Amino acid sequence: MAVYSLGGTIAMTTDPVTGGVVPALSAHDLLAAVPGLDNHGIDLRVHDFRRVPGASLTSEDLMELVAAIDKTLEGGGVEGVVITQGTDTIEETAFFLDLHHGRDQPVIVTGAMRNSTMASPDGPANLYAAVIAAADPQLRGAGALVVLNDEIHAARRVRKAHTTSPAAFTSPGAGPIGRISEDRVRLAAPLPRRYGTLVPPSRDARVGLYTVSLGDDGTLVEAWDGRCDGLVVAAFGVGHVPQRLVESLERLAARIPVVLASRIGNGPVLTRTYGFPGSEMDLINRGLVPAGDLSAYQARLLLQALLAQDSDRKTIAEKFAAFAH
Repeated sequence: MAVYSLGGTIAMTTDPVTGGVVPALSAHDLLAAVPGLDNHGIDLRVHDFRRVPGASLTSEDLMELVAAIDKTLEGGGVEGVVITQGTDTIEETAFFLDLHHGRDQPVIVTGAMRNSTMASPDGPANLYAAVIAAADPQLRGAGALVVLNDEIHAARRVRKAHTTSPAAFTSPGAGPIGRISEDRVRLAAPLPRRYGTLVPPSRDARVGLYTVSLGDDGTLVEAWDGRCDGLVVAAFGVGHVPQRLVESLERLAARIPVVLASRIGNGPVLTRTYGFPGSEMDLINRGLVPAGDLSAYQARLLLQALLAQDSDRKTIAEKFAAFAH
């Protein structure tokens, strides 16, 4: 079993200078705090990969992590991978890894909502459950998964839905695919469908994320012109924007790929229901690409990955259409 530590709340303890908590614990420190793990006879290969808050992880960090995982698994003898990191970006990290991980061994991402200085920190329990999950043959071929609070979530569905609760992670519209109890993985749903592995990027790509809000007059949409290679619009509801944004978005979509997502985070962007100016039908007819039920954050990561491998508009539209089902 390979364990990669990236930092985050699970690795935080008090800074004597500021009094706040900061990433300080190593992967060995984290594993030493997990009672009963030695009883399972699982050989753990530990890697201190990063020691940063989840908010400070970069795409470059994650591509290096993907390469390191692939190299580790290429050598054989590793049944799964566990990643520990800050929960701020777990849903994005898991989706990113799922896009680029092409091997059968599961990649389990976990973290903690309570740091080690608090009463009942959840890090040890989450790490224990993650190791149990990564070692279970039932999860082979599942890609990247998120395990916290003894629940197993598919990377495609998982969302962070609370700022402080130990039960912060949910899978809206689907629920967890399983749970861990009595040191066993108990599946409640089929393994998530995989959509093919994306090749490593050939260049950098800058993708913007624009959230539509009440009274939006389009001025800030115009500010993206010339500053990004692609744009994701987090629209109202099922994919609607104020009529005043329509012409600006149409001009942008003529120059760069513009993806239409929802700011809701639960449910799909529609394609053929509403027909007024600024509706999903109107925007798709003007060249925007619907994101299906991907969140705006996931749509941004997918668009960035596709642009970074020089995908054309047709390929981008086809890939998003595949994810829409």
